[in-house]
Order: sequence, then C-alpha cells, then structure tokens
Amino acid sequence: MSLKKALLIVDHGSRQPEANQAVVEIVRMTKTLRPDLIVEYAHMEMVEPNLATGVSACVKAGADEIRVQPYLLADGRHTRETIPELVDEAALAHPNVQFRIAQPLGPHEQLAHLVLLRMDELDSE
Repeated sequence: MSLKKALLIVDHGSRQPEANQAVVEIVRMTKTLRPDLIVEYAHMEMVEPNLATGVSACVKAGADEIRVQPYLLADGRHTRETIPELVDEAALAHPNVQFRIAQPLGPHEQLAHLVLLRMDELDSE
C-alpha cells in the first residue's frame, strides 16, 4: 500500500507579513508543479501557522506520510534541533503518520544556478 504523501515547507517566520509571503508563494508554485501532492507550509516561530498547525492541515487533507522541507539555506540549529523537536511533538500527536525531514536547501548545485540566474537578471535592469 502506498502512502499519501504531503510536503510541509517550514520557514523561520517573521513579524513582517511580506517576508512570510515568500513561503506562501513557494507553496503555490510547488502545488502547480505537483498537483498530486499535498503541500502546506508552516513557520517555526512568531506567526501562524506553526508546525503543529501545518501538520494538522496535511493530515486533514489525507496525508499519512509528511515530508518536512526546511525552507532554509544552511544546516544549523533550526535544522538540527528546532525542526526535529517540533516534528517529534507532531509525531506524538499523529502516531499513524510517518515523518521524514529533508536537508536544507543548500548547498546544492541547483542553488548555485539560481544565484547565477539572479546575477544575470541584473543585466536587464
């Protein structure tokens, strides 16, 4: 039996609403690219939805496997401690759901391509 997968994209969270829109936009794009996938977002701190709320949204949509993607560039305290601790709490609340945590976004070759793309965009300004 295959599991119904969800992707929960987790960023830091900000008191500035416009900063929080970045993850909302990434979720929208991801849903367009993968309409078969449940895609939600959460913030680690400061604003809703928090990780528990994001997990609940995934479960409500039918997920029995949630893959957590840190929307962070580098490995650090949040990827090694904060997110795993929050996921452990969510796993206790949802014992029938499998959780997996992906690596942060960088360093990755595709990110290097994006850095160069952004640099080249300056030529058209």
